[in-house]
Amino acid sequence: MRFLVTGGAGFIGSHVCEALLKEGNTVYSLDNFDTFYDPEIKRFNIKEIQTAFPTFKSIEGDLRDRKKLDEIFGSIQFDQVIHLAAKAGVRPSIEQPALYQQVNVEGTVNLLEAARLAGVKKFIIASSSSVYGINSKVPFSEDDPVRSPISPYAASKLACEALGHVYHHLYKLDIVMLRFFTVYGPRQRPDLAIHKFAKLMYQGKPIPVFGDGTTSRDYTYITDTVQGVMACTKKEFGFDIINLGECHTVTLIHLIELLESALNKKAIIQWLPPQPGDVPITFANIEKARKLLGYNPSVNIETGIRLFADWFLSRT
Repeated sequence: MRFLVTGGAGFIGSHVCEALLKEGNTVYSLDNFDTFYDPEIKRFNIKEIQTAFPTFKSIEGDLRDRKKLDEIFGSIQFDQVIHLAAKAGVRPSIEQPALYQQVNVEGTVNLLEAARLAGVKKFIIASSSSVYGINSKVPFSEDDPVRSPISPYAASKLACEALGHVYHHLYKLDIVMLRFFTVYGPRQRPDLAIHKFAKLMYQGKPIPVFGDGTTSRDYTYITDTVQGVMACTKKEFGFDIINLGECHTVTLIHLIELLESALNKKAIIQWLPPQPGDVPITFANIEKARKLLGYNPSVNIETGIRLFADWFLSRT
């Protein structure tokens, strides 16, 4: 099959591209190599994949450029689109709310429209656990009300879910929205807590901890997330929303302790006030993913942090 993976040079995207290529698919990555973090990191990801899979193609382009998208879909007939590209991060979205809507919402509708006109019928789209907001019920289930996002990033992902439903309802596209829960592992973005903390700890610098360290996240190792994405490529959904998490929570302070052990470094903590837009907990109910996808996360946080630390130290 022929796949387009948007955001294919990034953390999750590069792993998805590799998994697709290992199955013998033809894979194109579309990425704009945004300067949100060093673009050379993403270019290195692409180089690693191309070394292992010479048929892999990388296209540089922006989702906001509708003409570019029409050119791509006019010249290549894709069987499926895996849409992972986005402006990411809750805290940065608070500083640039309009930009997040432009890239995430307008970019998504541009992609859907270009694909629709080209006859592409199947989409897998990345959503986020952030859409649940401050949810009083845990674990979070796909049928929970999600009417109160607390960051521009979360609002943009909710809008993408609504667009997905519209394109299924009106144009009969097969669309599944995947709500990712704090994915980590090799190639993780350097701005995310695990990677950021590891680098600062290794350098003997303070790590910023917002709040009292009791916030909890459902950390999901990259191979488990990719397993869920790959399962979606083999099924039809009509329209559906599915959580992809690990189904366990880890407090921030325990996460730091695990990093200390894996890196053999003591953390210097800089305690800071809670950040606007942060939620106290994320916690995935994954029964739907288990039933529909055969999803079965197998890497617990202790193992995952050790694997991440091994990768991090090998690159340091």
